[in-house]
Amino acid sequence: MKRTLYTKLLDWKNSINRKPLILEGARQVGKTWLLKEFGKNEYDNVAYVNFHRDNVARELFTDFNISRILMQLSAITGETIVAGKTLIVLDEVQEVPGGISSLKYFCEDAREQHIAVAGSLLGVSNLKGQSFPVGKVDTLRLYPMTFDEFILAKGNTQLYNLIISLNWEILNPLNDMLIELLRQYYFVGGMPEAVLAFIERNDPNEVRHIQNSILEAYEMDFAKHADRETQRIRMVWDSIPSQLAHENKKFIFGAVKKGARASTFEVALQWLKDAGLTHKVTRCNLPVMPLKFYEDADAFKIYMLDVGLLGAMTEAQPADMLLGNKVFTEYKGAFTENYVLQQLLATIETNVHYFSKDNSTQEVDFLIQTNERIIPIEVKAEENVKSKSLSTFVNIDHTDKHFKAIRFSMLAYKDQGWMENIPLWAASMIVRVL
Repeated sequence: MKRTLYTKLLDWKNSINRKPLILEGARQVGKTWLLKEFGKNEYDNVAYVNFHRDNVARELFTDFNISRILMQLSAITGETIVAGKTLIVLDEVQEVPGGISSLKYFCEDAREQHIAVAGSLLGVSNLKGQSFPVGKVDTLRLYPMTFDEFILAKGNTQLYNLIISLNWEILNPLNDMLIELLRQYYFVGGMPEAVLAFIERNDPNEVRHIQNSILEAYEMDFAKHADRETQRIRMVWDSIPSQLAHENKKFIFGAVKKGARASTFEVALQWLKDAGLTHKVTRCNLPVMPLKFYEDADAFKIYMLDVGLLGAMTEAQPADMLLGNKVFTEYKGAFTENYVLQQLLATIETNVHYFSKDNSTQEVDFLIQTNERIIPIEVKAEENVKSKSLSTFVNIDHTDKHFKAIRFSMLAYKDQGWMENIPLWAASMIVRVL
């Protein structure tokens, strides 16, 4: 399965300023597979160690003598390690004390070695008894598969290349076919194991079983890594689907527990975000660059890392998601907003905000900031796309800023001057060229 992050791995390999690499990401998004595939294709050999499975390897970091560590890595893996020709992959590195800290010494004493580590954010973001090697590592983050990666995984290379071209004259007649593929993606999501099962065996029940297994594994990790916060994390986690099903998707602490205050659950919320299991979209009260300056930290929305896992959490029936348009029209557009955000975050390196007016129902679903401009984004899950909020925001309230908005919807592409209507299936592609 092709992952678009592969090109960034190539950039890392060829960089004259290369440092040890941490490939971050939530559990089961495909980090190990990607590093192994990259090593197999781009290096003479791969020296791979899994610290969760190999008890001998867990004794590697008794000190940080890199020459000794390299010799023992070679012995453990049976691979001759040659600088520049061998990719060293340390998997589940958060499982072993000193594993992350050792990267500082690889950077300082063996910069010529190509070393990459994969670790769940559940562990990497909650290191105990060891320091993070600030300034001594490169980091990349892997998200669940995007819709365009899903299309490639299904073997639709020609269709993928057509979408890359963004030739709307050719693409618009294919709208119905692409919506059918999008419907499948809403159900399957982007977790590689679920995608592979769907492609190879086309069994929705197996896909849902895999999704539920992933969710169960996450819940077991809460207890493993979160200690006293475990129960509060579970309460926040369980509340997310119902919060997204509201018309106003602003996160409400009282929906987690009656009478709850922010102070009770803010640590749990941050833990889930740091672990990569949720995405936090904070309100911006003034659409001026840089958006970060105008955040309202008390108002935010919480989304899931993957739209397929959201479907599993809601217990949405496979038939309802794979047949007809119910998946798009039900649940107040929760799946569609989660889908669009998932594509944005996996494709562009920027924070995503939303905008709302005080004492008003006016709201813009997302705001993103590029190097040159702010882009207001509206998400519509149906073909009925009438909404005053976006037009008022662009053409009345902030006309002096000359915004050009994007509306993602079920409709085919259309440029309306002040706003472009982009089909939902093009979400991950269009943001690459903004």
